[in-house]
Amino acid sequence: MKREYISPEKSLKAFNCPNCHVYAKQSWFFMAGASDSNGFRQQYQNESFLISSCQNCSSPTIWLGDKIIFPIHSASEPPNSDLPDEIKHDYEEARTIANLSPRGAAALLRLSIQKLCAHLGQSGTNINNDIKALVESGLPPKVQQALDSVRVIGNEAVHPGEIDLKDDLVTVNKLFKLVNFIANKMITEPREIDEIYNTLPENKIEGINQRDRNN
Repeated sequence: MKREYISPEKSLKAFNCPNCHVYAKQSWFFMAGASDSNGFRQQYQNESFLISSCQNCSSPTIWLGDKIIFPIHSASEPPNSDLPDEIKHDYEEARTIANLSPRGAAALLRLSIQKLCAHLGQSGTNINNDIKALVESGLPPKVQQALDSVRVIGNEAVHPGEIDLKDDLVTVNKLFKLVNFIANKMITEPREIDEIYNTLPENKIEGINQRDRNN
């Protein structure tokens, strides 16, 4: 069973490392500096800077407060492999800027949802209308909740409102998870079921079809 992706957060004892992407224990240290390469003379320490060291790859992740400043690429979970390429591109761009601009990443994720609605047969121009149409066509309730979550949080992220994501990387990481959740429920799981069903013998499939026609 696939392990849930755990996004890095300040002081967590374990998470998916931004360097090797493996879920691993982390050792935490305050960052200190010295004027000599051997580590001596004029020691400098600022508690605003922290280092988490991955026990899997031994690479450091450098934090300023609760923000990752190294590595520069996002520590958010990768996109669902079944997402259309155009949506993957927006998702990956959001991952690239998430550490520097959570607000911008949230806007890109909302755009990803609009495109995902279009991929699922809707207009892709009005999320409210698209969600309503998808619900009428049998959208699972949990996916509806996920869509509404992305719509509300994403909308507030790009317009002045109650939710301010300028410094809220934790919330943006939740948006990444929601996009992948929707893709998994609406694209990946149906594909996997189709693959299983299509391995059935032809006479069994015909029997099932005949049963359905008689109902």
